[in-house]
Amino acid sequence: MSINPDEIIKQCTEVIERIINDDSVPRNIRRSADEIRTILIKEEDSQSIRAALSIRILDDISTDQNLPLHTRTLIWNLAGQLETIPVGD
Repeated sequence: MSINPDEIIKQCTEVIERIINDDSVPRNIRRSADEIRTILIKEEDSQSIRAALSIRILDDISTDQNLPLHTRTLIWNLAGQLETIPVGD
């Protein structure tokens, strides 16, 4: 059962919102999460472009040593979900 790319983006945006509003997450990570949210809601770009740009930022912040473990897990899951969006839609 495949999930609609719009639904994946919506779910990922909701998780990003949780990260942005989590005070235990360092400010620089929350700033990057806010950048990802902006990318994901920008409907002028294709779903695959939004996913690719978001994954690149997620990869960068997932290596931050100050990232709480629970947030790192969320970030890995987000990247995995976004990777399921087909290229060239």
